[in-house]
Amino acid sequence: METLYRSTRETASHTMTSSQAVLQGLTPDGGLFVPVELPRADFDFDQLATMSYQEVAYEVLKLFFTDYTPAELHACIDAAYGDQFDDPAIAPVKKHGEPYYLELFHGPTIAFKDLALQILPHLMTTAAKKNQLTSEVVILTATSGDTGKAAMAGFADVPQTKIIVFYPKDGVSAIQKQQMITQAGANTYVVAINGNFDEAQTKVKELLNDPDLHAQLAANQFQFSSANSINIGRLFPQVAYYVYAYAQLIKQGQIHNGDEVNFSVPTGNFGDILAGYYAKQLGTPIQKLVCASNRNNVLTDFFNTGTYNKNREFFLTSSPSMDILVSSNLERLVFYLTGSDPVATAKLMSDLKSTGHYTLTPTMRAMVKDFWAGFVTENQDQKAIQHVYKAHHYTIDPHTAVATAVATQYREATKDKRPMVIVSTASPYKFPQAVLRAITGHPVDVDGLAAVDQLHDLIQTPIPATVENLRQATVKHDQVTDPATMGTTIKTILKLR
Repeated sequence: METLYRSTRETASHTMTSSQAVLQGLTPDGGLFVPVELPRADFDFDQLATMSYQEVAYEVLKLFFTDYTPAELHACIDAAYGDQFDDPAIAPVKKHGEPYYLELFHGPTIAFKDLALQILPHLMTTAAKKNQLTSEVVILTATSGDTGKAAMAGFADVPQTKIIVFYPKDGVSAIQKQQMITQAGANTYVVAINGNFDEAQTKVKELLNDPDLHAQLAANQFQFSSANSINIGRLFPQVAYYVYAYAQLIKQGQIHNGDEVNFSVPTGNFGDILAGYYAKQLGTPIQKLVCASNRNNVLTDFFNTGTYNKNREFFLTSSPSMDILVSSNLERLVFYLTGSDPVATAKLMSDLKSTGHYTLTPTMRAMVKDFWAGFVTENQDQKAIQHVYKAHHYTIDPHTAVATAVATQYREATKDKRPMVIVSTASPYKFPQAVLRAITGHPVDVDGLAAVDQLHDLIQTPIPATVENLRQATVKHDQVTDPATMGTTIKTILKLR
C-alpha cells in the first residue's frame, strides 16, 4: 500500500508522496504532514529480535517511505547507521535497577537526534534526485541544543544543500554550544539568537511559510526545508528504535512476544514521544507512553487538564533540550484527536497563536489514554541522577533523569508493574556540570571541557570522541541576531539578490 501525505490543516484532497514531503518539510498552509492513512504493519517480533538495527529500521521505514525503492532505502539506512556509532547495536537496551535504558547517545553527536539526523540527509538527497530538483535545498532549523549539532553533522558538505541553525544564546549547555560553534562544513551556518527556543522555532516556522521569501529563494535557485521533527524524514526514523527496543527485550529474554511494556520519554517538542505513539499504532505492544517534563510543564498540564496554555513563565533548566513551551509536533496528535479533522485542527492552532491556549473537547480528552504525564523540579532531577549513580553505578544525563523520575511517579501512582523502558536521550558528557553537581551534591565552579575532565575522573567512563575533538576545534561561527531579524540574517547568508 502506498503511503501518501496530507496537511493537518488543509481540507482539500491535495496529497504528496513521501519524498516530496521530505523535501518540503512543512506544508504550505503552516500545518504538518501526516499519512493520509496510517500504514499497516504485520510485525513478527520474534523474527525482529534476530535482526540488526539496520534491518529493523528497513522494516519500519518501508511502511512510511513507499516511493523510495528498496535499494534506495537500504542505501540510506546503511549510510546512516555505520561506523559513526560507537556501539554496533546502534541503540542498545540495558537494565539498571528496575527499568531498562534505551541508549540513544552512541552516534556522532552523543544525542538521540543522531538516530534521525544521520539518515535525513540521505533521504533528502535521494528525494531531490527522484523529483528532479534543480534548486539548492536550504535546511532551516531551530534548536534547543541537540538538533542543531546533529543536523549539521548529518548535512555538512552534503552536495546541493545548505543548513542554517538558530539556537538560544543563553539556553544551551556549554558543550552543546561548543559543538555547534566549532562545526565544520562549507555549507553550515550557526547563529545565536537573543531569545529562547520558542522564539526561534516560531520565527523559523513563519519564515518557512513566508511567500515573499519563498519567491526570492526560488529566483536564486534555493528552496527551504527543515531538519526539525516537523519533517517526516526526521520523525519516522525515530519510530524504528521503539520497535527495535521491544524486539531487543525479547532477544534478551526479558519479555515474551506480546507482553506489554511502557516507555518514559523526556519530552519537549513532542517528536520523540510521538514516534512512540506511531510505533504503538503499528502494533508494538506499548501500554503507556509516559510524557516526562521539567519545570516547563506545559505538556503535563495538557494531558492532565485538556488545556494547552503556553502563557506561563519560561524556565532555563539543566535539561535545556526540554525548555520548550510550544511543542510543535503535538499538532499531529491533536489532528488524530479531532478525528483527522483539518478544520478543527486549524482552529485550535489558530487559537494557540492568537491567545496562547486552547482546550480539547471531552471527546478528544477521552482519546489521550495512550499517554500519562508528569514533571519534576530541578531538585528531583538532580536526585534521580545521584540515585541511579550510587545505586547502580550508572550515569545518566539530566534529560534521562527527568524520564527516570517521572517513570517512578507513574509506577507509584498507577502500581503498574509492566517493564519500563527509559528513553535515554544524551550522554552525561553533554551536560557535565549538571551531572557532576548531582552526583557530588556540591556546587561545581567549572563547565565545558574542565567539567568533562572532572566528570571523567569521577565516573571513569570513556569520554566520547566528539567531546575529545572539541579540545582542538576552532570557533567557526560567532554570529548573533534577534528573532525579529532572523529573516534578514538568512538573506545575508544566502546572498539573496
